[in-house]
Amino acid sequence: MDQRKRKRMIQITFILFIGILLFFTLYSNTLQSLTLPKVIAEKAVLGSLEQTLEGSGILQPLKEAKLSNPTGWKVKAIAVKEGASVKKGQTLITYDSESAERELEDEIAQLAKQNIDMQNIQDQYIESVTKGDETKVQATSREIKMRKLDLGVQERKIAALRANLENNKKITAPFDGVITQINAVEGMFSTGGADILMASTHQGYRFEFLADEQLLSAIGIGVHEKFPITVRMQSGQKGESLEGTVYEIADTSPRMDTQGVGSTISINQKMVRVRVVDKKLKGGEQAEIKLTKPSEEEGFLIINAAIHQDRDGKYVYRIEEKKGAIRNEFIVRKAKIGSSESDDKVTKVVSTNFNMDDLIILESTEPLEDGNRVRLK
Repeated sequence: MDQRKRKRMIQITFILFIGILLFFTLYSNTLQSLTLPKVIAEKAVLGSLEQTLEGSGILQPLKEAKLSNPTGWKVKAIAVKEGASVKKGQTLITYDSESAERELEDEIAQLAKQNIDMQNIQDQYIESVTKGDETKVQATSREIKMRKLDLGVQERKIAALRANLENNKKITAPFDGVITQINAVEGMFSTGGADILMASTHQGYRFEFLADEQLLSAIGIGVHEKFPITVRMQSGQKGESLEGTVYEIADTSPRMDTQGVGSTISINQKMVRVRVVDKKLKGGEQAEIKLTKPSEEEGFLIINAAIHQDRDGKYVYRIEEKKGAIRNEFIVRKAKIGSSESDDKVTKVVSTNFNMDDLIILESTEPLEDGNRVRLK
């Protein structure tokens, strides 16, 4: 009986020892795990990022004519007002051309006198030929040649004066359009600058704005692309939706973007020029565009807070799970990313060093480094 009791006591003691050992082993691991940084992690989602293109500008004529009178004549009458629609050939401004008309009449009279003188010389030539006066024949012949030269000069002078009078006594519209500005004043002499400006209604109006090259590429905006724009006909007035067409995308200076403390990168930009055609437009209206499209290329969508950057570029922290005898361990691994685009919430990553099954760390209670052990919330 004593032997059996002793064996039983040994068994109970052994079991208690093993239990206590297991208890402290598990308890110590639990205590240690409680000291590890706590993180929130989730898998990256494969999809496309919604990008928003925004821009605004003042509508300016795509084709504008600056019409002037180089003669400096006095403005006699202005036949149109700013904002008026006009047709090709319509009279816009007439000028006081009396002095030019008198000069033309005087030169025509001078030409008539020269023609009379020419007839007198020709009569003298005929008379000298009849009398056989060779010396006078030669003299009158030379005189006729000189008078013909003078007549040619006078005829060209009259033609130039007539053309000048015809071209400058009034200004007419070179095409169908809208009067955008009038600088001429009735009763005042023309300064030689633009007396009147007009825009073509057929060509339409334009505005331009800056956009990141990567954004334009992501949403597929190119030349000839059509999209709705909002135009305010008057200040404070509700905008009206019209159609705009991209007619040019030009290179321009890049912008500098701050990436962390003391780090900047150069971002290529483009000047986007948009054409708008509508009969109601007069020029000077405010035009705006806000276009939201999903990006053409899919990638991993990651919350911006999960993305970090150092001198080597952008990266995220992923979790590597190691199986253990008692419990699994979660190890932090640094994974580089590249060729990313983002909005104010998420970033789309095309080039990665992780896969869809990896957990990406979104938040951590402590700063992390590659190789740290962590616990999941």
